[in-house]
Amino acid sequence: MQTRNFGSTDIAVSPLGLGTVKLGRDVGVKYPEAFTIPDDKTAAELLALAKDLGINLIDPAPAYGNSEQRLGPLLTGQRNNWVICSKVGEEFDNGESRFDFSAKHTRFSIERSLKRLNTDWIDIVLVHSDGNDLDVIEHCGALEELEKLKDRGLIRAFGVSTKTVEGGLLAAKQTDAVMATYNLSYQDEQPIIDYCRSHNKGLLIKKAFASGHFCQEGEDPVQQSMDFIFSQPGVSSAIVGTINPQHLIANVNAVNKALAQR
Repeated sequence: MQTRNFGSTDIAVSPLGLGTVKLGRDVGVKYPEAFTIPDDKTAAELLALAKDLGINLIDPAPAYGNSEQRLGPLLTGQRNNWVICSKVGEEFDNGESRFDFSAKHTRFSIERSLKRLNTDWIDIVLVHSDGNDLDVIEHCGALEELEKLKDRGLIRAFGVSTKTVEGGLLAAKQTDAVMATYNLSYQDEQPIIDYCRSHNKGLLIKKAFASGHFCQEGEDPVQQSMDFIFSQPGVSSAIVGTINPQHLIANVNAVNKALAQR
């Protein structure tokens, strides 16, 4: 995989990123099939495969159970090989999500993530919105604190994982990046993709396969999905979570084929 610029930042990302929900959390998730969290050996093998396939972008979060705690040791000695995109704002405790977008919690969360990930910096940090995007962006203090942390060199870029078109557009105007939902069955956030393309903002796609519920029409829904997503020149990378090596290989092949057709 050839990396591409992440908006106007100096970060280069692979067009496919590895989501890590399934490395750290198996409750309160919306996947259609049950799964078992892999042990450290299996997780290390998955990361090695991802690296060999050309993936450099990895996506943990405090809300993804112990994904950050696990990745810290697993990435020992490899930090410069990976672009880490983590998050702030959402916590997951005792089977429930709770949200705190204050400046104080944002600072605490970043300092905790740095320790968990055993790193001196996090490349990309996204505010994990609860759906009240405009209020989170305009009134809660998280973005202002992330700007300060960027100035201190603790993070390299920041943005918002949004849930509304209005929030995505505002986040794109005020930050380095947006994570938006876009797939074969949901295109409401097309205006965000268009804005990011025209203003050179980093754009990550979540739920590329609709959390495993993607359209089953046609012979190859994975290829259909990647062809659809990467027909959009504004997309920096699609984040897809998997712990299945065969699925990971198939996803990479589909992305490479989609990009070769452009």
